[in-house]
Amino acid sequence: MDDGGGDWGLPQMSDSDVMSLLLSEDADRDQSEPEIASSIGEQMLHMDIPLLPRSVRARIRDVCSRINPSNAILIGGGIGHLSAWLFDLWSDHHENPPENFRIIEPGTRFCVIIDRLIRRYEANEWAQVISMNWQEVFAEAQSSRASNVSIPESALDSVLPMPLDLVLIDLPEEGRVAAAEAAFDLVAPGGLILLLEPTVPTGDVGDFSEGMEKTAAQMKVESFNSWIELIKRVNEGHSVGFTDLSGGTLVALLKKH
Repeated sequence: MDDGGGDWGLPQMSDSDVMSLLLSEDADRDQSEPEIASSIGEQMLHMDIPLLPRSVRARIRDVCSRINPSNAILIGGGIGHLSAWLFDLWSDHHENPPENFRIIEPGTRFCVIIDRLIRRYEANEWAQVISMNWQEVFAEAQSSRASNVSIPESALDSVLPMPLDLVLIDLPEEGRVAAAEAAFDLVAPGGLILLLEPTVPTGDVGDFSEGMEKTAAQMKVESFNSWIELIKRVNEGHSVGFTDLSGGTLVALLKKH
């Protein structure tokens, strides 16, 4: 993206101002949870499935309302909670849905539920669920790009719609950072990644010993260190935005041209 929000029609301004505007709340939009999403949330509570904080779901919806992605993916579909917020947005007659929206969810039973959600919103023409884990999808997409460098990304026979310009990540914390690292390498220039910032590790996690299996606390420290390195790498030549919400910090990674 150029000095101003060129591709999205945002006014000409500094990168930090663009990110601040992009991540702000839409004061003119109803912030209550859509009816279908609310029902899915209740099901998740009964199933003891962790929910992405409501404030984060609403803000992701607000961000998506400001851009017009052609090819979008959601990594971690679950049973369709965040997807329902997005379908509610994009099925509105005043909003334009992406040309392609892929929801990546390895759980077969969850995919059946998401597929029903797609049909309920009559989004079959532009939305699809992919029953694979993100690592497999990423490897396949990277392989397709590497073996077809002479043709445009839009012509690739890839499991993902290319070029990819919006990536939403809704994974448990232990998989979130690795997914963001891979997604940033895959997303096209001008593309945006949105995810909840990992929590800062606290307390003594003990010594790291070579040949010894790491504890969950130690793996959390390693993952957070990887997160810090990713933010540094992105910040060197691209743009990073943060917005503090009641349920955590939403982070936007914007790959520049």
